[in-house]
Amino acid sequence: MKITFMGAGSTVFARNVIGDCMCTPCLRDAEFALYDIDGQRLKDSEIILNAINANVNEGRAKITTHLGVENRKEALRGAKFVVNAIQVGLYDPCTITDFEIPKKYGLRQTIADTLGIGGIMRGLRTIPVLADFAADMEEVCPDAWFLNYTNPMAILTGFMTRYTGVKTIGLCHSVQTCSRDLLGGLGMDDKIEGRYDLIAGINHMAWLLEIKDKDGNDLYPEIKRRAIEKNDKALLGEIEKHGDMVRYEYIRRLGYYCTESSEHNSEYNMFFIKDKYPEMIEKYNIPLDEYPRRCVNQIAGWEKERDNILADGKITHERSHEYASYIMESMVTNKPYKIGGNVYNGGLIENLDRDACVEVPCLIDASGIHPCRIGKLPVQLAAMNMTNINPQLLTIEAAVTRKKDAIYQAAMLDPHTASELNIDDIVKMVDELIEVHGDWMPKYH
Repeated sequence: MKITFMGAGSTVFARNVIGDCMCTPCLRDAEFALYDIDGQRLKDSEIILNAINANVNEGRAKITTHLGVENRKEALRGAKFVVNAIQVGLYDPCTITDFEIPKKYGLRQTIADTLGIGGIMRGLRTIPVLADFAADMEEVCPDAWFLNYTNPMAILTGFMTRYTGVKTIGLCHSVQTCSRDLLGGLGMDDKIEGRYDLIAGINHMAWLLEIKDKDGNDLYPEIKRRAIEKNDKALLGEIEKHGDMVRYEYIRRLGYYCTESSEHNSEYNMFFIKDKYPEMIEKYNIPLDEYPRRCVNQIAGWEKERDNILADGKITHERSHEYASYIMESMVTNKPYKIGGNVYNGGLIENLDRDACVEVPCLIDASGIHPCRIGKLPVQLAAMNMTNINPQLLTIEAAVTRKKDAIYQAAMLDPHTASELNIDDIVKMVDELIEVHGDWMPKYH
């Protein structure tokens, strides 16, 4: 069996996913094909994964490396699973551009990898690359599953499921940890074990619709009481401000908690980051420019970790909670498994656009991935999701048609962008971003 990792220069993530596979009996003898366009990063990953293979897998796996576009088909040829973790344009120059140019127009962001003008630009850079991946896969591994971890998740997975013949599932970390982290943050740790939850919506804005303890008792009334009380105390200065104030405010105003972090969700709406009300940033503890800071720290941290590993070769691995190895194991052994996955809507959530990419419970076995029908979301939650789905669909439209007007429209309908900038400035900002990105994006007309 062959498992291909696209963007294997993302060494920490490649280590986790492939290390998980090496800890899984039915996967540990696989060939792991590592693909990247950066030779040094690919070499780092090869050395570290060989060390894990030796230390935890008795050297049973076969690891091959494939550098550059000219070797991409060989990396993919015959694969059963393809894991995608690429970042087109990396931190420098593209992520920096996605933050610095909008700032000139008065548009501030926190993460900018999912929605907003940063998410739109990242999607437009990445879709052409995924289209090339898809063409190769349809030729050399037509039955493979494409496990996408790259953001913007809904835009990229939406493109793959609508415009290619590749079997695709989008995977995120936030569903697994959503209810556990909520209960832990509210001092309800005793309710974590054995809990039941139901989560559905869109990536990074899926909703915790139900949560019950092991005895079937509804935990939401107590969650709501504690979340509102904790935010109130923080706002009054009775306790320190915490890192989840935006999502707790969602509970107060919308009645439900959401999967992805407050720093993410603060820029997915028109409520919190507002030039007219700068006090909101401090009030809700919103970390502007958070993603660039993380990038700088992660790069420095990884370089130190890499040097330590390469110096003594001592590295081990324990299977994580990442979905990828569990999905592969389920399909290979026919052992049923449940995930929260990103898939084509097609009516799974009735009051969201049919063409949207939605995040819903999915059951997995040897026959594939089976998304669960949810029905209708509460009206206010569907309305919030649609404010994000609209620019997502328009970004895909722009990538497919190469029409610049669709990029303008995606930005105009993005809730945060539209709440801060007028139409003329939105158009000027988009034009400047396209110009500065240069060859990282195709030409638009």
